[in-house]
Formats: sequence, C-alpha cells, structure tokens
Amino acid sequence: MAASKKLVIVESPTKARTIRGFLGKEYEVVASVGHIRDLAEPSELPAELKHGELGKFAVDVGNDFAPYYVVSDNKKQTVAQLKRALKDADELWLATDEDREGEAIAWHLLEVLKPKVPVCRMVFHEITKQAIDEAVANTREIDTNLVDAQETRRILDRLYGYDISPVLWRKVGPKLSAGRVQSVATRLVVDRERERMDFISVDYCSVTAQFNSAESDFSARLNTVNGKKVATGADFNEHGELSAKNVGEIHILNAEAAQEIAATLAKQAQVVNRETKPYRRRPAAPFTTSTLQQEASRKLNLSSWQAMSVAQSLYEKGYITYMRTDSSNLSAQAVNAARTAAAQLYGGNSVAPQPRVYAQKNKSAQEAHEAIRPAGEVFAQPQSLKRQLTSSELALYDLIWKRTVASQMADATGSTDTITIADTASLSGTSAQLEFKVSGTVITFPGFLAAYEEGRDDKSRAEKMERLPLLEAGDAVQITGAEVKEHNTTPPARYTEASLTKRLEELGVGRPSTYATIMSTIIDRGYVAKNGNALVPNWIAFSVIRLLENHFAELVDYDFTATMEADLDDIAAGTKNRENWLREFYFGSATHPGLRRVVDNLGEVDARAINTVQISKNIALRNGRYGPYLEVLDEKCERDDNTGKRKPRAVSIPADLAPDELTEQKATELAAAEPASDRVLGVNPASGRNVIAKTGRFGAYVAEQLADGEELPKGEKLPIASLFKTMDPETVDLETAIKLLSLPREVGVDTEHGDEMIYAQNGRYGPYIKRGIETRSLSSEAEIFSIDVKGAQALFASPKYGKRKVTGPLRVFDVDPVTGRPIVVRDGRFGPYITDGSTNVTVPRGEGIPELTYEQVVDLLAAKRAKGSAKKWGTKAPARKAAVKRAAAKKEVDQVRSAAAKKAAETRKANREARLAVERGE
Repeated sequence: MAASKKLVIVESPTKARTIRGFLGKEYEVVASVGHIRDLAEPSELPAELKHGELGKFAVDVGNDFAPYYVVSDNKKQTVAQLKRALKDADELWLATDEDREGEAIAWHLLEVLKPKVPVCRMVFHEITKQAIDEAVANTREIDTNLVDAQETRRILDRLYGYDISPVLWRKVGPKLSAGRVQSVATRLVVDRERERMDFISVDYCSVTAQFNSAESDFSARLNTVNGKKVATGADFNEHGELSAKNVGEIHILNAEAAQEIAATLAKQAQVVNRETKPYRRRPAAPFTTSTLQQEASRKLNLSSWQAMSVAQSLYEKGYITYMRTDSSNLSAQAVNAARTAAAQLYGGNSVAPQPRVYAQKNKSAQEAHEAIRPAGEVFAQPQSLKRQLTSSELALYDLIWKRTVASQMADATGSTDTITIADTASLSGTSAQLEFKVSGTVITFPGFLAAYEEGRDDKSRAEKMERLPLLEAGDAVQITGAEVKEHNTTPPARYTEASLTKRLEELGVGRPSTYATIMSTIIDRGYVAKNGNALVPNWIAFSVIRLLENHFAELVDYDFTATMEADLDDIAAGTKNRENWLREFYFGSATHPGLRRVVDNLGEVDARAINTVQISKNIALRNGRYGPYLEVLDEKCERDDNTGKRKPRAVSIPADLAPDELTEQKATELAAAEPASDRVLGVNPASGRNVIAKTGRFGAYVAEQLADGEELPKGEKLPIASLFKTMDPETVDLETAIKLLSLPREVGVDTEHGDEMIYAQNGRYGPYIKRGIETRSLSSEAEIFSIDVKGAQALFASPKYGKRKVTGPLRVFDVDPVTGRPIVVRDGRFGPYITDGSTNVTVPRGEGIPELTYEQVVDLLAAKRAKGSAKKWGTKAPARKAAVKRAAAKKEVDQVRSAAAKKAAETRKANREARLAVERGE
C-alpha cells in the first residue's frame, strides 16, 4: 500500500525550506507567499456589483458586512501551483503562522483551494525539530474566532479609510489617507510638536564645585542656598513657570548670582551627611515585538520595519521563536536553556535563585504565546553563528540572546551613596549658607549586567555609576575650584520610532504585528519626516489632524481607539459578535453616533481654517497646493484696484524648518526679508531681449524680459530656468544665464544606440540625461554642462537609480534563472521596485518587502518581460496601422510571453527536482 502524501502549506519559501528538513518524505512543503487573496479594490469588482455600498468599499455593509475577496493577478499562478500540488495529496496541512494573520491566510487557502481531502491546522512558535514534531502530533481545526478578528480589522480599516480619506482629498490635499491606527500615531507626533511650539524656555544657572579629600578628588553640585532648593530644569513647567507647590522654597540662580557664589566660596568645607542606601536592579523581561523594536532602534539603529524584517528572517531560518507576540512569557524549556547558558558563561552564582516569571503590562497580551527568544532547548551562542547569519541578523540575534539569558539571571546589587557638604559664600553682599550634593552608585555584584543592560530613551536618567570617597559627617574637604554653567529648559523630546511604539503600546493602540507598518505608513505618507532618529511632523500633518479632531474627534481619541482594540480582542476570543460590532461602529447606536452618520452629517468644513496656523496677528502659515508658505499682510502688500485693501503676499519658508522653529520672531524675520529685485544681466544676442535674475516663491531663476510694447505670438512663452543650488541671483552672470536658458543641452549622438541624441537637463527631481524615453539621474547639477557622450553611455549602462540612490538595496535575492543576474529590491523614485538590472517591476500593492520571496520576484520579472515595456507618460499613441500589422505585433508579443513563461516554469521545475533529489539522497 502506497504511503499517503501530505501537502504542507506555509507562507514563505524560506520557512518551507527550513521545515522540509524536519519532516519525512511523505510531506511536500510549499509556500503560498503570504496572502493569496485580499479584499478587492472597488475597481476590481464585476460591473454588475459596482454600485451602492458594495461598489464603494467591496464590503456589503447591508448584508452583515460581507467582504468581496479576489485573488490578485500576481497570485493566480501561485494558486494554480497549489491546486496542482493538492491533486496528488491525500491530506492538506495548513502550517501558516500562529497569529490572527496566519489563521486568516490558512482560512483563505481553504476557501480558494476547496480541498476534498482531510485538512489539518498545524501551528508552532519556533522552527525546530522538537517544535515541528509536537505540531505534527497536535493539529487542530482552523480557529474561526481568530479569522473573524482579522477579517473585522480588515473591514474596519477599509470603512475608515474609504469614508474619511476623500474628505482629506477635498479639504487638505490629494493622495492623503486616514487610518484607524496611523491617524492616532500621527496625532501623537503632532501633539508632541504642539507642546514644543507652546513651550517657553527659561534660563537658569548652576554651580559645580571641585573638592579634594585625602582619598580622591570629586565634584558636587550646589543643591541649596540658605535652605532653599536651587532650581533645576525639572522645577519648571512648559509655560516657563516654577511648577513646585512651594514656589517660595525654590531659588533661581541667575548668571550674576552664580558667578558671585563661585568667586566667594570658602576654601574649606565640611561634610554634614553621608547617606547610604542599598541598590538592587532587576533584569528586563524577555522581548515582545514592541520592546524588540524599541531596543533595536536604541542599540542597533534599526527602524521598526528593518528590525521586523531581520527578525522574520531569523524566525524562518529557525534561529528564534515567532517574532510577533505581546507576551513576555518563557516556556519551561526556554527558562532552563537561559539558566544553563548563564551558569556556563557567567558562573552559577549569576543565575537567579528561582526561575523568573514576568507579569504582563499589557492586559490583552496572549498568555498562550511566548516571548521572542532563541529557538530550541539549547540556545546557540551568537559567536557560533557568524557563518550562517548576515551581520544584521547576527546583531539582532545577539541582542535577543543576551536579553533572554539576562532575564533569568540574578539581580544586580550594590549601594547608592549621597554626600552632603556645607560651605559659605557671598550672595548680594551678604553671607549665604550653601549645601552641595553628589550621588554615586557602586555595583558590588553585577548579576544580569554581566550579560545585558536595557537601553533608555531618556539618557538623562541614566544612573551615575561611580565610587565616592569614604567621607563621613564632620570630615573636612578642600575646594579647589568652581564652575558656573548656564542652562535653559528644553521642551519634551520628539518621539523616535522606539518611543512612539512604546507610547502606542502604553495607550493600547495597535498590536505587535502593526507597529512596523504604522511607522512606515506615517513616514511614507509624508505626515512625518525623520531628522536623525527624531520624528518631525510636516505641516500637512497639522492640517489632517486638525480636520480629524474637529469633525471626527472620536476616531482619533486615544481611549476610543484603545477600546476598539479591546473589542477586536474580544472578537478573537469569541465573546463578541463580529457583525453586531461592525454594525454599531458604522451605523451607530444610542451611545455611539456611527461613522456613517458622522460622514453623512459632516456639514461645512472650512478648508481655509483647517489649512491655516496663525503665527502672529499679521502672519499665518498656510498649506497650499505646492506646500506650506507664509501669508503676510503688511505695508509691503499691494492694494486691490477695486477695494483699495491690501492683498496678502506669500513668503516661502525653508524646507528644513521644523514646525517648532517657526516662532513669531522667525516668521517676522522671513516676512521682513526683502525679495531680491530683478537684476538685469545683459542682452541675449540670440533673441535681443534682456535677461534678468530674480527670486520667486519657488526659488531663484533667470528669464528673458519682454521689451516695451513687445507681444509674444500665441502659444509661445518666454524662456525661464531655475538657478542651480550653487548659484546666487546676486552674482550669476549673463554667460551662465544664457547657458541655463538654452537647456536642455545636446550632449551628443549615441552611435551605439541607434544614433539617438543624448540631452542633459534639470528637472523636478534633479539633473538628468535623456536618450529617447530612457533617463538617468546625474550626481550634480554641474554635470549638465560637463558630461560627455562616453560618460552618458556609462550611466545608461548602469541601473536606472544607481546614481541617484546612495543607499544599498532593500533586499537581495539569488540570480534570475533567465538573465543570470542578481535580483534586488531597490527604493525608486516612485516607490520600491524589483530589478535584475534590465527589467524593473514595481512591488505589488499590499505586499511587504520582508515577505517577498525568490519564487515570487522571479515570477514578477518573467511576467513583466512577457508583457513588455509600459507606455511612458507624455508619449503619443502611434498612428493607426493596418490590421495585419497589429495582428503580427500581437502574435510576436504572445510568443515572447509564452517563451519567457515556459523558460521560467522549466527553471522552477528543474530547481524543485534538484532539491527533491538532494532530499532523497540521489
């Protein structure tokens, strides 16, 4: 009797390869490459369904919110392959991830494949032999509650985005979007910037004295003057006022007073107190998704997306447990592995007396899940994996290994000493009693610190680890000098990806699988920009959040969003009904107005007010079609011919000016700056017109000027050209101006490419060269006039964005089986794209770059080659040709497509047969 064949489906080819090594020959492991279908775009609906609410959302809100799913074009081939594999199988095992997303993928596979054989759901939290064996022995059915929870989130996000985003398009700007979590995250960043804008800085001084004792030298900071505490930054609120309850008990030192004290200190002081307290510090809990992203940002400078991409790779290769979790639990196996590793490396006394169990801070955390940790019952040491892992994988694995091992180690112990020293000095001509204080912590037993110490977002709170001299009350010390420092209070720090993730988790907004996507979304949408690690909101984000706060307040309310997350968790637990919950959210109830009712009764939205921030009485910031600018009303403004009233004038603002830096003083300076008057450079001999240099709203430029009484023929425009960034309208000369006005420059004829002319010119995205419809970016504006034909040919031979992008590829795959060239994913002008150096294809909408697989990118490139080049913008359709020629062209395209698809299929088949041969030992 022939052995039964079991088809195992996972999401990723990497995961498939790893699992295949742990299963017997009766198992065939294949990958679905993520989701095989998704909620349709309205444009993908059949014509008969493109009406009403279903046509708007691809969700039938009047029929229990039934979603309409479609298999995307790029997944049809995958589905066909899965169906062929299923025909030869006696059982179907769905082994997608154990979270809601994985459960939904398994359910979609079941719905699309419609298997006629028994189906098992197989789950595991790590890819090791033991975990896979346990999963095989403990299969279950698909959890429909988890599927409902994921489907509800997807439908909820569609309703939210498709109802509110059009309001943003009409009242703020095109291509904007609103989202259940992204809008709340954006509001947090904007609120922090508002705090910084409203912050009033206060100046104060401190005095630090240097002391000498028989044992050592040390320094201490002035703490009190005549019994009153000397003010520090923590004593002031955001309004520049003392925030202490007993304001009269705080002494603010100005520069004059501080200098007087420092100059008149008595040279001999006395120790009046030494206080010693025991110090004990417990290790941090093992990583959850949130804390992993935070620590990877602090210590490895990885973005949330990068951290999750690397973690995904480590999980699929079998080195760590599942990386999307909100639990800090460790299994008994993991606890034993961590304690064993700690004892071997740091000694038996470094291990905690009893296994540590960490309480969940997040009440909705799924206790059945496990923290992120090294996989297996014995943790592989990082140094043993140098050959198996990339540098980024090794760095993240090392972080996870250290955190896990440290979590089961003993507390760090020691003592914290505080020494108080009394002295006298002159203040306002009279004697003043002073007290200086200094604290230091001495670690006598490092415990877990021998392995790992958690990073901090607030570096100022770091403990001062130093040993103080052994001084007791009554001991005399000498003062050898004093230093006065001037300080000013600083506004709250901007969020980083790490601290924003932490804040979202504290508020209960979002879930582990969404944090990286949230960060990427708010940056990609242009709401937030990164300045170093800091997240700085753009002015457009202020307009979006103002509109949402004014008209959709509940949807960006932190508590309401957290409650929605809790409700979605209840749906996953089976304690709430999906349809009822969606109905109340969308149509409303007695206590909740409902999204539909709010949108239908939106009323008048004052777009001007939404897009305006008043800076002063006569200056406002406006978000316009081409970006933010200042609208100024002053004596420089021209008067309207009809009304006689002054018309506001527009003043550009520097692109790199952060919102909190646009103070009233700065706005007044920008408004007062006189625009450069038109400067006549001379006459262009080719046209006989004057050439002028001037500065406009969008920067400096040169242009020809009409002579008195001259009129241009209809349809003709005066030549105009922007100055290069290195040029100044006050110093540019006529020769340079004529060169700019003559652009594009003819570089020369490319005899190796059909004798096509090569042009060099400046464009919206910077300097570039052009040959036919093909373009390449130049590294600098100066190259427009210096590049020659050979240099241009070399550029055209390189990948399209190689010169413009200085960063490396986002991902690298093996060579393409058709061209033999490496396949990479790069960040292009219009988003990420896949390329083998000759064929480019955009990453499909909805696909995450970390989830892309080798098989998928090969298929996408093959399909693009078969399809041929897309029509370029600005080109006209060719003249109508004879039917015979059209038929011949179509036949040629079909042949190319068929040949390319056949070759790709043969290559995949050969690769698969080779792998199977290796597994069979042939």
